[in-house]
Amino acid sequence: MPIHSYEPRHGHGLPHDPFNAIVGPRPIGWIASRSAAGALNLAPYSFFNAFNYTPPIIGFASVGYKDTVRNIEATGEFVWNLATRTLADAMNQTCAAVPPDVSEFGLAGLTPVASQLVAVPRVLESPVAFECRTTQILQLQGANGDKVPTWLVLGEVVAVHIDTALLKDGVYDTAHAGHILRGGGPTDYFHIGPEQLFHMRRPA
Repeated sequence: MPIHSYEPRHGHGLPHDPFNAIVGPRPIGWIASRSAAGALNLAPYSFFNAFNYTPPIIGFASVGYKDTVRNIEATGEFVWNLATRTLADAMNQTCAAVPPDVSEFGLAGLTPVASQLVAVPRVLESPVAFECRTTQILQLQGANGDKVPTWLVLGEVVAVHIDTALLKDGVYDTAHAGHILRGGGPTDYFHIGPEQLFHMRRPA
C-alpha cells in the first residue's frame, strides 16, 4: 500500500491540508457569549468536543484571540448551541467577520432567549443548549514550548436544555436530531441521520 508521508513543519505537499479532513467530521462548537459591556456574540468553532463526564466539561479552540475568547475571559460564561441541518445557513451566517458590537444573533435572524444560570442567552431555535461556566483558558504551545496563537476554552456544563421531541423513551435521539459536522474542505459539512446508526456492545 503506497503511503504519502510528510512532516507538517515542512508542508504537506498536497493541494489541500488533509489534517482537518482526517480528524473529522468534527462536531461544531456554536458558542454564544456576552462582552463585559453586554454585546452579544455567536460564532461557530470546528475544534470542539466533550472532555469529561462528571462534572460535564466541553471545550473549543479558537485560532486567534477572537471576540468569543475575549468575552468568555471577561465574564467566565458561555453557551453552546447545537447546530442542525435546518440551522446550517444561519450558523454559516454567524461566521461573518463583523465588529464586536454587531450581534450575530441579529445578523442570522436568530432569537436570543435568557438562560437559566448564566447571563449569556442561548439560541431559541436550537434544539439543544449547554449553559457553561469557564474552568480553564489555555494558550496552546508547540512541542518546542513556543506559544501558538490558539486558545483552548474549557467550561463546565451547569444547565442543559433539550427539545423534548428528541427524547425517545427518555433517551436522546442523536440519529434524528439533525446534527451537522465540519469536514476538512473549505465548504465540507456532514449530516448525521438514521442511516449512519449502528450498534456495538463493549466486550465484557
